[in-house]
Amino acid sequence: MRRNISVIVLMYMLTTVLMALQKPLFLAWYAARTAEASGEEIWGVIWNGLLLDSTTAAYLTVVPWLMLLVAIWVKIPERVMRQLLTAYFAVMAFISSLIVAVDMGLFRHWGFRLDSTVIPYLRTPKEAAASVTWGDLWPTILLFVAYGALLFWAWRPLAKLYRKVEQTLRKRLLSTATMLLMGGLLFLAIRGGLDTAPANVSKVYFSDNMFLNQAATNPIFSFLSSAARSELKDSDYRYFSDEECAIIFSSVAGNTTSADSSMQLLKNNRPNIVLIMLESIGRTVMDEVVDGREVAPNLQRLKREGIWFENMYANSYRTDRGTVAVMSGYAAHPVVSVMKYPQKAHTLPAIARSLQNEGYATSFMYGGDANFTNTISYLYGTGVERITDKAQLSFDAPTNKWGYADDVVCPYFAEEVLSLSKQDKPFFATLLTLSSHEPFDVPYSAFEDKILNSVAFTDDAVGKMIERWRNSPEWNNMLVILIADHGMPYPSELTTGAEERQRIPMIWTGGALEQSGMAVDTFCSQADLAATLLAQMGIANEDFIFSHDIFDNNQPHYAFWTWNNAFGLKDNEGKTIYNLTGDKTIQSEGVAPVYEQVGKAIVQTIHQDIRKR
Repeated sequence: MRRNISVIVLMYMLTTVLMALQKPLFLAWYAARTAEASGEEIWGVIWNGLLLDSTTAAYLTVVPWLMLLVAIWVKIPERVMRQLLTAYFAVMAFISSLIVAVDMGLFRHWGFRLDSTVIPYLRTPKEAAASVTWGDLWPTILLFVAYGALLFWAWRPLAKLYRKVEQTLRKRLLSTATMLLMGGLLFLAIRGGLDTAPANVSKVYFSDNMFLNQAATNPIFSFLSSAARSELKDSDYRYFSDEECAIIFSSVAGNTTSADSSMQLLKNNRPNIVLIMLESIGRTVMDEVVDGREVAPNLQRLKREGIWFENMYANSYRTDRGTVAVMSGYAAHPVVSVMKYPQKAHTLPAIARSLQNEGYATSFMYGGDANFTNTISYLYGTGVERITDKAQLSFDAPTNKWGYADDVVCPYFAEEVLSLSKQDKPFFATLLTLSSHEPFDVPYSAFEDKILNSVAFTDDAVGKMIERWRNSPEWNNMLVILIADHGMPYPSELTTGAEERQRIPMIWTGGALEQSGMAVDTFCSQADLAATLLAQMGIANEDFIFSHDIFDNNQPHYAFWTWNNAFGLKDNEGKTIYNLTGDKTIQSEGVAPVYEQVGKAIVQTIHQDIRKR
């Protein structure tokens, strides 16, 4: 029996070491960022990370423990038990190495360790894989194979230690008691100790440098714990009582339009409206200049000619969140994509539904697959009548990994808009561009940098499309709104949630504008578009509780964004970037404590609002 007990002890100890090996591997993988850390900080990553490494090891040891406990009372041939243990080790090696490899590859793009956020994207694997380049893929595959082989090579000898032992009833009871004691110790390790709070990701956070905290996190624990728990528990994100939260949120809520307080910009309040969502075109790429050449000259020209929003911020970091923020005026949750819950998403307020009620025809076009992350369900459920994606498009042109490139979709959409202009009802037509998305492969050669080259390509296509409209009589009654869905990691060290990455362009142009050549300095975010547009049109926007009329000086104005369990809030008096997992401020300027309270109240309101829908 001692040999069988040693299987459990060695499994736990060996697995803890194998989990801990991920830390130096992660630090080496991202050596450029690790180089900024001191030796003490690097040791802190390994030492603090041991808590979740040991917890993960305990989880992985539970099944062998249970098998050996059962074998005390059930006659299982020695050969069969060894085969069962070997099979378990093989499966766990595969799953564990897959999680570690995917996490290692995605961190470069997402800026946080793997969690259940990835699950919705796996439902459409072709589109999810479209962002991956061979340069990303081959090191990840190599890591998957090498780490999986290491795990299996280390675990497999443990199966050979097992012995089938004939025992008297007294010895069986003693063996059972010993195994139950070991099970209790495993449970203690799973719980993360005797503290009142069980093991969670925040327990390994030890630094104000978020990269070091993320490096200390075990990706297997992060993924499995987040995938196993409900994202919409009532107890989550509860920082205040309902009454206190309502009071704090009311001071910064939208839908508080006051009479005659909004600057009027439209020649008439029922123009034809074209919304162009620019894939990933944040300010860091739009404003880039290389050897005196603007990367996005058309957007820069439109910025000068139209109405430009200098302090516009994306509410999140993914297209599904950005789409909901733009089209529903709904602030992004730190973890949950509301598109994952179609029945809830359908109840959201939406620009399309509001305009549809005013007699507008509503449409949406995208050169890729609009099924990605339940987008079609969301669009139809919120008032979009007609959706056109690559399934309905047929061009004599090649497609890239995502779909048709902007140079063929933009001309088609341009003609579609002109056709809609000739109908007897106003329209709201939306285009989501595609080409300025990783892997940034476009039929264009303006810049050596692939990211900048793809942005220049989209800028060229969009510029030509708008010129086509400008040279038509339909331009006179057209309002064109350009806004990005989110920013991108350019330069590469720009992490998810960083303020510079959240800044995006918004431009209003078109013949329906009463004035042009105007810059707006008000701090705002994507969600504010809905209330601002509807206010210009004299349409009620009371349902848009997270949306503010940018031109109403009587409303609070600020930029708010979220990403993986963190939020940022900024206005003209200061800012706070706050990590909710670690419960600590990452950056602050001005009245940070007040912003921390306000940001938490907004997060709590978003969470509870989604739950109740």
